[in-house]
Amino acid sequence: MLGTDEQLAKNVLEEEDAINELQMEIDDRVVQLLALHQLMAADLRFVLAVSRINNDLERIGDQAVNIAQSAERILRHPRVKPYVDLPRMSEVAEEMVRDSLNAVVRRDVELAQKVLARDDQVDHYRDQIFRELLTYMMGDSSVVYPAFELILVAKNLERIGDHATNIAEDVIYIVQGRDVRHPTVDRR
Repeated sequence: MLGTDEQLAKNVLEEEDAINELQMEIDDRVVQLLALHQLMAADLRFVLAVSRINNDLERIGDQAVNIAQSAERILRHPRVKPYVDLPRMSEVAEEMVRDSLNAVVRRDVELAQKVLARDDQVDHYRDQIFRELLTYMMGDSSVVYPAFELILVAKNLERIGDHATNIAEDVIYIVQGRDVRHPTVDRR
């Protein structure tokens, strides 16, 4: 979207069905594992976490589709402003997804914790982009539509970061057996 690549946006939209099919296939395999095997604690944690990770990956795909749809609409309008924070935000969100998946494969708690630490950075970018675009919209009503679409892109990137954070939390659960999703909840 940032490079005004309309074909890339179309490619993302075409992949949605494949992602949804993979999610359903993984869900079926999780159910089979749970039904047919008496899993021990570590294996049960792993299967449960894989099911949650599967859901987060499908949601990341949905967010990518939302971004691609916004990109198609944005490309029909002149640029509202030079993109500065949006590419940075996109890069951080992409790194979070990549690192969270690497943490799953390696069962790397340290890498997972680094992903968790970057969630605030993505949230900061979302807030900064929102404030800046709101200012542009108040100053020039002709940019309201494309600026609103850019706000939606930022919100979707923030959600991608949230899903990467969920995956990183699942890595900690798999490896250490600690559920860090809601630290204020007393689990006695």
